[in-house]
Amino acid sequence: SSVKQAAALFLGLFITIALCHIHTLHSLVTVMGTWIIIKSSWRHAPALSLSWTFLYLLFFRLVTWFDLPQPTPFANAIQLILTLKMVSLANEVHSFHIEKKRDVSSFAKSPVIGGLTQEPSLFEILSYSYCYVGIMTGPFFRFQTYMDWLKQPSPLALPRWEPCLQRLKMVPVFGALFLAVNHYFPLSYVRTDGFLDENIFFRLFYMVAVFFVFRMRFYAAWCGAEAGCISAGLGCYPEKALSKPGGGPTVNYSPDPTSEEKYDFKTIQNIDCYNTDFCVKVRHGMRYWNMTVQWWLHHYIYPNAPFKSYALRAGWTMLISAYWHGLHAGYYLSFLTIPLCIAAESAMESAVRAKLGPSGQNAFDWIHWFLKMRAYDYMCMGFVLLKASDTINYWASIYFTMHVIAVGCIIVGKVLRGGRREGRKGEKGQTGEGGKTENPEEKTGQKTE
Repeated sequence: SSVKQAAALFLGLFITIALCHIHTLHSLVTVMGTWIIIKSSWRHAPALSLSWTFLYLLFFRLVTWFDLPQPTPFANAIQLILTLKMVSLANEVHSFHIEKKRDVSSFAKSPVIGGLTQEPSLFEILSYSYCYVGIMTGPFFRFQTYMDWLKQPSPLALPRWEPCLQRLKMVPVFGALFLAVNHYFPLSYVRTDGFLDENIFFRLFYMVAVFFVFRMRFYAAWCGAEAGCISAGLGCYPEKALSKPGGGPTVNYSPDPTSEEKYDFKTIQNIDCYNTDFCVKVRHGMRYWNMTVQWWLHHYIYPNAPFKSYALRAGWTMLISAYWHGLHAGYYLSFLTIPLCIAAESAMESAVRAKLGPSGQNAFDWIHWFLKMRAYDYMCMGFVLLKASDTINYWASIYFTMHVIAVGCIIVGKVLRGGRREGRKGEKGQTGEGGKTENPEEKTGQKTE
């Protein structure tokens, strides 16, 4: 495993230096800073590493203010993935020390699933940080996942080529669709005066085409990145480990020599193309998109949000996600529209869907799915236009349709629920039922966001 570790490190460093040149120093400073934090204060490492890496991201994006050269897109991609890795590493080391202090009789059977067995050395941290697998494209994976990969007893015996080809088979289709639709619906047209001369239906349809192009590009890139991980054997665990994207195994497992193990690569799965398109709710759409990063946000950001309500916690998480993506106003306008959409769908589910019969709920879900897709079309425009002026100009050209619908749904939901409360004293229990239909889904959202 030491040969594998050294090879993974030097190949990753070679790629980084070849593509980033002097900008490689940014990633190196980030890693060394995190190592110093872990060594000097493991107790506060989770909070300190998050502060350190996110403050360095700010410096990284504003380097031209200090008369330093602008980092390349390659350096930016590496810095984004590295930020996730360093925060996760600090949390893993913190968990290791907490478990060690509890003095459990057998660490392997501790409550922490897949926890570290020792504090990593500087060489191990560097080799994890610069591991060539997914160094720029992701997916994100934990330090423990990396160590499990190094210690695989018989890596060549693992099933790799079939799942790899399975993941690659749709990439040419996604690529072709991306090129074709992007050719006929270029994003640049939205910024022209001629676009405003088009009719409202064309302007509305344009965001559908733009989001389609956006999805095809990421579907192709992420499926390709996953195939790279699979071909290297990274993130391969027995099915009985019940692995989660980003996090890895969720239950303790031991190999069974008497039976043939079935393996999966769910740990490095970053996209579920079908469910991204066809899940019903806005909150569930995030579950299937950039899945390893969603795991990271849920475990390291969401629990520490300074709010109690689900919508506000989701808003805080989306704000952090927007900052991680960059400083462009379009990211914030898009991400911070998500909590509004979540509040709207929660209001309508408890006030309307909960009172419908099976056929009515089915019709409600189809309408809900249609509006979910339009909400993501709408938010995608901010994500790709980037500038506040461009985003607001486009949204204004379609009369802020999705914002109006979301606010309208919240008002209708409150009116219907308020009317029921005033209408019957004995309806208190019914209102409680509405609350019950909402709460489990909020819990679902919490588990997956």
